[in-house]
Amino acid sequence: MEYTPTPYPTQPNRSWAAITSLVLGILNLCGWIIPICGGLFGVLGVIFGILGLKSTQRGLAIAGIVLSALTLLLTIILTIAGISLASLGIDLSNFDPNQWLPQY
Repeated sequence: MEYTPTPYPTQPNRSWAAITSLVLGILNLCGWIIPICGGLFGVLGVIFGILGLKSTQRGLAIAGIVLSALTLLLTIILTIAGISLASLGIDLSNFDPNQWLPQY
């Protein structure tokens, strides 16, 4: 009788999570100015990045976490600034950035 050891259960390769985290981080760089998109993509990017840390694509997961966390922070800052401006009653509908540029 020959002994055949039972194989250890392997963890599933979650490289898809690392790649998804990186893609969401890159998309979030373009969409952080819209608070709903920036917040949603940022949170999802961090979650998928954490899931992808135990994959073979660990570097992509770390890059996705960094990009997603950075843009999530920018989204939070932009949202707080918008809420504070709105609560002060500042009207930005006639805002003209050219008023600070030199006139030639």
